[in-house]
Amino acid sequence: MTGFGGTTSPGMVDWNLAVATATRLARPGPDVSRDEARAVVAELRRHAKASEGHVRGFTRMGTDEIHDTPVLVVDRPGWVRANVAGFREILRPLLEKMQERRAGSPTSAVLGTVGGKVTGVELGMLLSFLSSRVLGQYETFAPATRDLPAGENGGGRLLLVAPNIVHVERELDVEPHDFRLWVCLHEETHRTQFTAVPWLRDHLEGEIQSFLAETDVDPMTLLERIREAAQSLAGGRPEGEEEDGGRSFVELVQTPAQREILARLTAVMSLLEGHADYVMDGVGPSVVPTVSEIREKFQQRRAKGASRLDLALRKLLGLDAKLRQYRDGERFVRAVVEQVGVDGFNRVWTSPNTLPTKAEIAKPADWVARVHRKAES
Repeated sequence: MTGFGGTTSPGMVDWNLAVATATRLARPGPDVSRDEARAVVAELRRHAKASEGHVRGFTRMGTDEIHDTPVLVVDRPGWVRANVAGFREILRPLLEKMQERRAGSPTSAVLGTVGGKVTGVELGMLLSFLSSRVLGQYETFAPATRDLPAGENGGGRLLLVAPNIVHVERELDVEPHDFRLWVCLHEETHRTQFTAVPWLRDHLEGEIQSFLAETDVDPMTLLERIREAAQSLAGGRPEGEEEDGGRSFVELVQTPAQREILARLTAVMSLLEGHADYVMDGVGPSVVPTVSEIREKFQQRRAKGASRLDLALRKLLGLDAKLRQYRDGERFVRAVVEQVGVDGFNRVWTSPNTLPTKAEIAKPADWVARVHRKAES
């Protein structure tokens, strides 16, 4: 890879400009000395390593596997660069399709002149906002770059955003060492899910590409969604929009096939996020002495959001759905483990056919009946 602009869909998104904009607008991190910053980075790396054994032992997943995915402790600009590389990779087919459509569109002149730069700036604004909120992230579809290594054979990478972790631990007034390990346990669970279940990455990528292949969005419609989000960041709203209005990117879904794919993706993401929360809390009491206090304060923070602006952006970006995924998925995992134990729950990782449906996430007993009866018959 020669850069974020590359040769993919030239003009649709100026990826370099998105990185530059987000980096310029990203808020400064909390005030720490150079020695303190080094200590935080070193501790997060130690906790990430220790979390491997804790998570594998608790989940009984991948005990013989060797992770080839690197753990990167990054700052906010580092998180931006990593995510732009991932977006560029996963959106490649959609952008190529839109580029072809743009060639014969009456809006092609406008898009060809300024569209890519406008989109780059506005995407950068969104990423700058999000870069101060993400604590950690397992990048499933991460291409390796010069300064951001990734696992071999399509493996991802685990990102820990040090300034955000320090900011939140101070905001919540919790024990820093416990909080850092607690965050690492959640993110390590995601890494374990993908390294211990080899088919999961390809399955998810196939679903996403099928979803994008069904997309028939006019480029200007997509730009409008990004622009609405950017206007929210600037404190404005499109003219005539109601106080509680705002549309989500998810509302770009148009076809019955897309709705079916989205339902499957929602179920999988609920499973993955809920499982990570369940593991984080299950391991917590034995290695994180203040886990109850951390969990209570973090849940309160997650539920209320930081501001009215957060609430508006949550809706526009579909983040409200992600919050529901944590809650619904954790309930599903807990209920299944109570009924059939950890090994019984782990049948969920057997194949795409044993993943829960969206309906089964809400009714765990239905998943148990389907998967366990079928296996025992």
